[in-house]
Amino acid sequence: MKKVVYISAILILILSANSCTKDFKEINTNPNAPLEVEPSLLLREVIYDYGEQMSYEGFVAGNLLGQYLTALDFNLFDRHALKSPQLGGNPWPVIYTNLRDNEIILQQSQNEPAYRVYEGPALILKAYMAAALTDLYGDVPYYNAFRGKELTTTPAYDAQEDIYLGEGGILDNLAKGIAAIQAYEGSIPLEGDILFNGDLSKWVRFANSLRIKHLMRISSKMDVSAELQQIFSEGNYIMNNQQNAVFDFTSGEPNSFRMEQLRVGDFNNFVMAETMDEILSELNDPRVAVLFRPTANDDNTYNGLINGIDASQTSISPADYSYAGMIFRENTAMLDANFLTAWETKFWLAEAAEKGYISADAEMLYNEGVKQAFDYWNTPLPGDYLEGPAAYDAGENPLEQIITQKWIANMINGYEGWIEWRRTGFPNLKPISASLNNDLLPVRMPYPAEEEALNAENYDQPAANTNGNSINASVWWDSE
Repeated sequence: MKKVVYISAILILILSANSCTKDFKEINTNPNAPLEVEPSLLLREVIYDYGEQMSYEGFVAGNLLGQYLTALDFNLFDRHALKSPQLGGNPWPVIYTNLRDNEIILQQSQNEPAYRVYEGPALILKAYMAAALTDLYGDVPYYNAFRGKELTTTPAYDAQEDIYLGEGGILDNLAKGIAAIQAYEGSIPLEGDILFNGDLSKWVRFANSLRIKHLMRISSKMDVSAELQQIFSEGNYIMNNQQNAVFDFTSGEPNSFRMEQLRVGDFNNFVMAETMDEILSELNDPRVAVLFRPTANDDNTYNGLINGIDASQTSISPADYSYAGMIFRENTAMLDANFLTAWETKFWLAEAAEKGYISADAEMLYNEGVKQAFDYWNTPLPGDYLEGPAAYDAGENPLEQIITQKWIANMINGYEGWIEWRRTGFPNLKPISASLNNDLLPVRMPYPAEEEALNAENYDQPAANTNGNSINASVWWDSE
């Protein structure tokens, strides 16, 4: 059943002013105004705002980096001038704003017994968003961030390794979030939960799938086998699409996918990338008809364009290329804001099994992931699909099969496809047409210019650690 979201009001944070006359504060304070925002309202806002904005960011920027889509114009970002975001390409304020609001929920839950039910979900969301942040940028302000009024508005940068492994970091907060839920004995329900409708057991399942994901992401840096095997053996992770951590967009404003709401010219700025075209063609993959449209010149042809063209020097006829599918504009009620799914979890586990981290049948997990991914994208799975080029043993490298299938299905989370390419080298992304990055494919997002201006005292060291905030400097889990 769809969980339709209606955000009906802007959340208001009341900031108290210092008195400059004897009764100024009392005279100018509304006695009926709320002193704090209810955590149920904040939880709804954080989940929705993060999901909506990062789905848009994933489409207009992540899909360019991951080579799902190509931009025809306004394409400095597609040419890898990542310090010049245009239609998108600046997830930093999205993530930090929602981490800040989520921190309010977390503090309320830990300080007010009536709000204790929110502690576990808030810890899990903090881990989820912090992972997205550090996986994109590397070292970032974390331990002293999100609470500027109480601590500092110019927080120090923390090492990615510490953000993942330290107390209060990603993996620790996932474990603490699970523990907080399991320890909760109150009768007050979790409200404002548009992911799981207040079901705390589903939050535990979500957290365990996130543990699988992020243990695998850092598996080149440490031995994760024992913890992965325990999670897999206990079996309390997202196993089918009915358990997915998603909320549905609607058809029509205000809660449709944002590409439905933008001008047609903005939507039509994006066409299928040549990389995506070649991979789907090689697999004879019918999802192409859901993810894309035939060219205007031929109803039976799908065609992709190489990424990063120089629009001022290259003449392109859009009618020769495939726009993104109707699910991203006309039929957005069929589209999810995707936090984590069964198919992604199965592909993580298939990789873990293939590498010997867990004792399991890698091929079976891979096949289940493929079937669930087809179901997620509303595409019937051809009977011979897993017997052809997509078969587990069809290629010489089964890891490439696993990552490529996960990459295809992650088109709504384009940043994920790019992050996984950075980690694994799969799929084989192409050199772009007119690179503004010396023909190198970037391996991190640059810190935004505002950081150098507003947090200069802490910016210099992480900038130096990344060769001057270079997009070619690998993050910790991707380094040798």
